[in-house]
Amino acid sequence: MQFRQQALSKLQSAEDIDLPVRYARPQGWLALAVTMAVMAGAAVWAVTGTVSNTLDADGILTHGQGSYVLQSPIAGQVTSVLAQEGSTLRAGAPLLKVRTADGTEVVRTIAGGRLTTLTASIGSVLNTGANVASVERVGHSDDPLVATLYVPSDRAASVRPGASVDLSVQSAPTQTYGVLRGEVRAVGRTAQSSQQIGSYLGSGQLGEEFSKHGPPVAVQVSLQRTKGTRSGYRWSSPEGPPFALGSMTLTSGTVHLADQHPSDWLLP
Repeated sequence: MQFRQQALSKLQSAEDIDLPVRYARPQGWLALAVTMAVMAGAAVWAVTGTVSNTLDADGILTHGQGSYVLQSPIAGQVTSVLAQEGSTLRAGAPLLKVRTADGTEVVRTIAGGRLTTLTASIGSVLNTGANVASVERVGHSDDPLVATLYVPSDRAASVRPGASVDLSVQSAPTQTYGVLRGEVRAVGRTAQSSQQIGSYLGSGQLGEEFSKHGPPVAVQVSLQRTKGTRSGYRWSSPEGPPFALGSMTLTSGTVHLADQHPSDWLLP
């Protein structure tokens, strides 16, 4: 009550009527000016600015023509291995000699390509239909490599052909050699099961690995070529690794999606 009486008596003082009213201190005006400047800058950025958007996915380097698993058409014991992993074989090339009840038979390749995995060895006993090798189809030994990334199906729609991609290669540490440069060449239309992936790569284990979070969509990435590096491909570092890249090498990629305007987030 005492404060109220003092306030009323002050309002009733005639000499105080002509005094100017102070709405804010100078410090308050400064804070208001800064706030308005920040709001104006944010509004301009929301209209003209962009936000980078990326997507990460695991994948593998291949020659882009797929692989097949070679199964033994006969039963018996392996007596000789006629090819080595990594070698390029023609269609019908001899791979194994097998001793059967009717004599020695030869297991041959179905189609030409690079022998990536050989599971049979001398002394192995084979049943008819047993997996003995994986062969990557290769048209020519100098065919370029491509990367196949397995993107979660719920995000594949945001990937567009031509998008730039940075690839970290398992055999070339990123801290030393940087990342491999590429761009999206094609995006699969449907998600793939682990069986489909395993059939394409010639490895059921890889099929399970790339689909462990659900059926993904395959995204093919072409690698940028250059004569200035030992590998023949463009890297973020000047020279890249001092060796050639091999197919069936695991990689992980960062796809650079289309930039978005912040104002797009506010639109329905």
